[in-house]
Amino acid sequence: MNAPTSSTLHLESIVLSAGGHDAESGEHCLLEVVSMFAGEPFGDSPMCVDPVLAAFGRAWNDGMRTDEERAQLKQYIHQLVGTAGSAALSEKRSWMAFDWLVRVQCAAWLALTPALKVHADILISLPAITCKAELDIALPKIDAAWAAAGAAAGAAAWDAAGAAAWAAAGAAAWAAAGAAAGDAARAAAGDAAGAAAGDAARAAAGDAAWAAARAAARDALEPTVKTLQASAHELFARMISAK
Repeated sequence: MNAPTSSTLHLESIVLSAGGHDAESGEHCLLEVVSMFAGEPFGDSPMCVDPVLAAFGRAWNDGMRTDEERAQLKQYIHQLVGTAGSAALSEKRSWMAFDWLVRVQCAAWLALTPALKVHADILISLPAITCKAELDIALPKIDAAWAAAGAAAGAAAWDAAGAAAWAAAGAAAWAAAGAAAGDAARAAAGDAAGAAAGDAARAAAGDAAWAAARAAARDALEPTVKTLQASAHELFARMISAK
């Protein structure tokens, strides 16, 4: 079976699947469909797509929990074609993802626990993190949030909560933040923000369902997962349109 081409591709009938695929398998991830739509060789790293956007798209595609959720990404197939540009533009997009990871994703999980809300407010109030100088300002606040969240999580370290905090949107943002050439400070800050988000989610799960089943903990965190997923769509659209 040959992979469909741009002239035979019916996007409404395409089902996006997790992982990488062979052209003959009949399955496709988001970036593989983009490669077909653009008329490029089948693969998940089409030349016409900015590598930062491609990293975001691959991680987001694979992190979605169901094919129904993954179908939300089909809206970006046309938009991703032709986004490849300069290294400076890739770097700008990478910083956009990193900024969201810290000031939106991490802050959202911190805000769920009263004892951590002050750290959420501090991260939200930071200026946008768009360069190394702004990262230097933010890093002590990120580290403080991580330390506080780790202490609050304690015995409430639910596996489900940690997974929720690093759901599809968070994983995608971190993949994009690391896709452009960065430095050790940004990598360390991203690790700290991710760890703080995970610990904050565990603390929130403990507050919401200390003695409950894991399913109850997941249910308590689901509204935040959905809110961040919607926010990630806004972020990805801004990254695509960045100039």
